[in-house]
Amino acid sequence: MEQQNEIVKKVLNYIEGNIEKEINVDKIARSVGYSKFYLNRLFSQCTGITIYKYLQSRRLTIAAEKLIKTDDPITKIAYEAGYESQQAFSLAFKQLYVYPPKTYRNIGVFVPKQSRISLSKNFYKTKYSLFISMCKGTAA
Repeated sequence: MEQQNEIVKKVLNYIEGNIEKEINVDKIARSVGYSKFYLNRLFSQCTGITIYKYLQSRRLTIAAEKLIKTDDPITKIAYEAGYESQQAFSLAFKQLYVYPPKTYRNIGVFVPKQSRISLSKNFYKTKYSLFISMCKGTAA
């Protein structure tokens, strides 16, 4: 379990260190030295989210912060978030934040949807204990 936890931490560190660059699951897998299939399965088991979805959600969260805290054009923010077009960015952004980027900017309140995941040493035990307590609650 500890080795798997360390692998997921390496993936998280790689993502966070390269979030502004052009990265994908293949590059992440090469950097960590495991197959993308194994990493995706392990990452999903540990975090409850796929690597791709985590990367996308983190980028959109950073983009949301830029929309509120800067006057950068939406097209520039979309490109920095890894999107080829403002239309693709707007669609993905609206799926996560409910509002399109321009409306979100006009509202003026930043709400992070995907913060950085941090794994503690007792993560697996906590996850298992939470599951057990949930099961006990439904059985009663």
